[in-house]
Amino acid sequence: GTAALELLQETGPLDLLFVPLGGGGLLSGSLLAAGLLAPDCRVIGVEPAAGDDVQRSLALGRPVTIDVPETLADGAQTTRVGDTTFAIIRERVESVITVADDALVAEMRFLAERMKTVVEPTGCLGLAGLRAWAREHNVHGLRAGVILSGGNVDLRRFAALVG
Repeated sequence: GTAALELLQETGPLDLLFVPLGGGGLLSGSLLAAGLLAPDCRVIGVEPAAGDDVQRSLALGRPVTIDVPETLADGAQTTRVGDTTFAIIRERVESVITVADDALVAEMRFLAERMKTVVEPTGCLGLAGLRAWAREHNVHGLRAGVILSGGNVDLRRFAALVG
């Protein structure tokens, strides 16, 4: 939750917050922080399309187990959301959406070219989620935040993906 806490302390209240989602720790902590500092902020969890265990779990109302997802987002190759994190997510999340690996690569490239920042595929889930959300929802005039988490990617692999 400290990532969302620091973001909200720096920016003030947001209308939307997009958070990478694997095991649920970052999202559940972000939900708690947003609930305290920006209670009207809609928090959206973003998981890889191949690893949609939380989306499935929300649909069924209980955690489900999936096979290890085949995704570039290796930090989100989880097979099951935790019980504690699921309870928080189920109670507080606005939505959980998924994005494809090619969207993660596009965001890695964008961040490297425009922001001069190296972000691993998992860390790009939030930004890819914001772009996907914006294609289906009116976000004009809304204050949106994105958690970019992790630059732990081998530079050769990074270059191969974005090159």
